[in-house]
Amino acid sequence: MHNKILDNINEAILLFNKDLKLIYINTAGEVLFEDSARHLLTKSASDIFGTGMSLNEDLLECMERNEGFFDRELTLNLFHSNITISFSATPILENHQEAEVLIELQQLDRHLRISKEEQLIAQEHISRMLMRGFAHEIKNPLGGLRGAAQLLELELQQDDLKEYTQIIIEEANRMKALMDKMLGPNKLPNKVPLNIHETLERVRQLVQAEVSDLITIKRDYDPSIPELKADKNQLIQAFLNIVRNAAQAIQNTGEITLRTRIYRQMTIAGNRHKLAARIDIIDNGSGIKPELMNQIFYPMITGRSDGTGLGLPISQSIINQYNGIIECTSTAENTVFSIFLPVGNVND
Repeated sequence: MHNKILDNINEAILLFNKDLKLIYINTAGEVLFEDSARHLLTKSASDIFGTGMSLNEDLLECMERNEGFFDRELTLNLFHSNITISFSATPILENHQEAEVLIELQQLDRHLRISKEEQLIAQEHISRMLMRGFAHEIKNPLGGLRGAAQLLELELQQDDLKEYTQIIIEEANRMKALMDKMLGPNKLPNKVPLNIHETLERVRQLVQAEVSDLITIKRDYDPSIPELKADKNQLIQAFLNIVRNAAQAIQNTGEITLRTRIYRQMTIAGNRHKLAARIDIIDNGSGIKPELMNQIFYPMITGRSDGTGLGLPISQSIINQYNGIIECTSTAENTVFSIFLPVGNVND
């Protein structure tokens, strides 16, 4: 009963034994540390909070003196970002049992993440409207141009002149294919129960075959993620766009990591979900220019001279169809695209 209550509060709750090994973490703690209880339990406080923080001595002293302590603003260096929290430690000494220490963490910048999600959703809606409007405006005259070139070709007698009409027709076909890509999938998704790791493995194999042996694609999968209901081809396309971008960001030698974790009671884009999968695509390439960070999910925005700027908006649009979202953080040698996907009942 106590665990059920703790799992439904917004503050992260962690319980350490006298050796400062984690023996309990609630759902909010799993979300905060972006890891599952299964991976975190039995880890030491220094493993969880980082060796750069001098918490061990404080926590041991907290238990010895039976006195709690509180830090209003503490910066945690997590897997791919820094967050600001309020930190409260309370010793638990009951019936002469071994001492334990209860830690409560509240993320002070949580509202910034919510605001960022709202901004990403607004960006996706704007991008979709822009792409659809632009594509329709281009496709109508493009069809007329192609048709006129075909009629002209029928009137021409010389083969060398027909080469020019063929160029017009081929370029019109190329532009139509690009417009169709901007419009996104034109078929209803074929949602079936699938294993997210099988989908990621397919993407890994495709990209590994395209890149040199100097680029390594590593896997860090959480086997506890259940099946979710989705269109496999759509998810492959969404992940493939991001992993290919990661490979292109690596100049010569580098590493891409595909990382998955499962969360309980996860809030995505303002909606609470019992279970959610997080897929991180991490690369140690050149990073994304700061001036582009707030625009990368808009169409036609790209940092490469040969890029179309359509891959990320299309990926975001696909993930949004499943009530998920894609977020990104980037530094000089660490770019992380995080895909959050609700995991519902596959029989729904």
